[in-house]
Amino acid sequence: MPTSLIAFLGACTLVAASPGPSTVLIIKQSLHSRRSGFLTVLGNETGVFIWGVVAAFGLTALLTASEVAYDVMRIVGAVVLVGFGVQALREARRAKGAPEVAWEGARKSGWASYRGGLLLNLANPKAAVFALSFLPQFVPEGAPHLPTMVGLAALWAVYEVGYYGLYVWFVGRMKTLLSRAGVRRRLEQVSGGVLLLLGVRMALDT
Repeated sequence: MPTSLIAFLGACTLVAASPGPSTVLIIKQSLHSRRSGFLTVLGNETGVFIWGVVAAFGLTALLTASEVAYDVMRIVGAVVLVGFGVQALREARRAKGAPEVAWEGARKSGWASYRGGLLLNLANPKAAVFALSFLPQFVPEGAPHLPTMVGLAALWAVYEVGYYGLYVWFVGRMKTLLSRAGVRRRLEQVSGGVLLLLGVRMALDT
């Protein structure tokens, strides 16, 4: 079991280090405040745990078996990504005329930040399929399948809270540089553009 856990945590690190929509959104929200960034992380990891539990019960197999269900989720996920991208670009545009006022207004409530991270994760069908293929590999032989899968899902989520928390901390440490309106606006534009491209890619992915 200890060997399996070490291998599992190593794999979790590789998964978290792979850039994706969640990483972009976490960094984007961390530009506004550490609180916003960390709550986005918590929302994202709630989604990770939910998909892990769903995979433990074998329900994500229904998603992979149904092309229609997968396509519906894929389109919904694409719309969510594009929505986040457009929102970021609009915030950057508003900040151009009145930087300080715009950035203050762009700060989201705690619930909105948490909800954004959760929605982005749950709207991604690839996250569901990945959980189904990822977690079973680390269930030791002879171990009870369901509780072990749920436990691994919880460990995965908690571990990523710590990992992505470092991103939030790092952005906070760069506060002096990032407090410049021009820099923050440019980063908002970049993150918005990346989210838009990821959304279009997901929509066209077959």
